[in-house]
Amino acid sequence: MTPTHRFVDTNGIRLHIAEWGSGYPVIFCHGFPHGWFIWHRQLATIGAAGYHAIAPDLRGYGRTEAPDGVDAHTNVAVIGDLLGLLDALGADRAVFVGLDFGAQLVWELALRAPDRVAGVIVANNPYSPRAPKPPSSYWTKAAERHFLHLSYFQEPGVADAELAARPREFLANVYYALSADYHYLDTWQNPPGLGYLDVLPKAPALPWNWLTVSEFDYLATEFERTGFTGGLAWYRALDRNWELSADLPATVTVPVHFLYGENDPDMAGFSGRDPLAVMRAHLADLRAVEKVTGAGHLVQLERTGAVNDFLLAAVADLVGPPVAAPSA
Repeated sequence: MTPTHRFVDTNGIRLHIAEWGSGYPVIFCHGFPHGWFIWHRQLATIGAAGYHAIAPDLRGYGRTEAPDGVDAHTNVAVIGDLLGLLDALGADRAVFVGLDFGAQLVWELALRAPDRVAGVIVANNPYSPRAPKPPSSYWTKAAERHFLHLSYFQEPGVADAELAARPREFLANVYYALSADYHYLDTWQNPPGLGYLDVLPKAPALPWNWLTVSEFDYLATEFERTGFTGGLAWYRALDRNWELSADLPATVTVPVHFLYGENDPDMAGFSGRDPLAVMRAHLADLRAVEKVTGAGHLVQLERTGAVNDFLLAAVADLVGPPVAAPSA
C-alpha cells in the first residue's frame, strides 16, 4: 500500500499533500533538504493505526508552489498554509509533528494558533524562547572563524547553484553527515569561504542500514526537478521570522512530546548549552522526553521502529485511541 496524493488550495498557493488513513488528523512537517517523503514510514504506521496521517510538501518544496521572496517563506506564511489545510480537511484541530525547520514551524504554530493544535510531537529541535538578537548576529560571528552553512546559505544564488549542479552528491553527503554514522560538527573544522560540498564528508555507497536506494532515489529525483532555492529561502527568512515573532508569548501551552537522536547535531551544536532545561522551563505541558540511541538528525529513518512506537503512544495520549479500529 502507498499513500494517496492530492492538492489543496490554501493561503494563495497550491499545496501538495500525501495522506494515509482516516480519523483524527496528524500532520507531519519536514525540514531541509527533505519533502513529504521523509515521513513516509511514519505515514504508513499512523495511518494504519486508525488516524489520518498527512504529510505536505511545505511551500518551496516538491510539488507545492514556491513563491518568490523572503516574506513568502516565513513561518507566518507557512502557518497560514497549515491553517488553510486544516480548514480544507474540515478539522478544528490536529496533532502536528515536526523535525528541523518543521519543528520550528510547529513550535511557532502552537504559539500563534493554540486553539488549532491538539498537541505537538517534535524531533530533535527543542523549543527555546525568542533570542534577544536576530539569528544572523550569532551565526555571522561564528562564520568568521569557520564554515557555517547558516551563513553560506544567505547569499541568493550561491548555494542554489552549487547544490543544484550536484544534487545527488549533496543529498547523499549531507544525509550521511547528519546521521549517527558521522559527527556533523566536524564540518566546522573547515575555514570560511568554501562551498558546502567542500566541507561535507564523502558518503559511502547506498544502500545504508537506514536508507534504501529507492528511498534515496525518490528524494533525489524531486530535488533534481525543483532545485534547492525554495528550501534555501527558509534560511533566508530566519531574521524575518525573528522580527515577526516579537509579540509572541514565551511559553508554549499546548501538550508536547519530544524525542531526539542521541547523536543529533542540532542538539549538540545549535541549541545552546542545556537545551532540554531551557525547553522544560518554557513548556506548560511537557508530557514526554525520549532519547533515541544510535540515531542522529534523521531519527525517523535511522531508528524507525523506536520513533513509530513513540509516535503511536504520543498521538494516543494527545487525542485518544482511534475512533474505530483500522480495517484488516
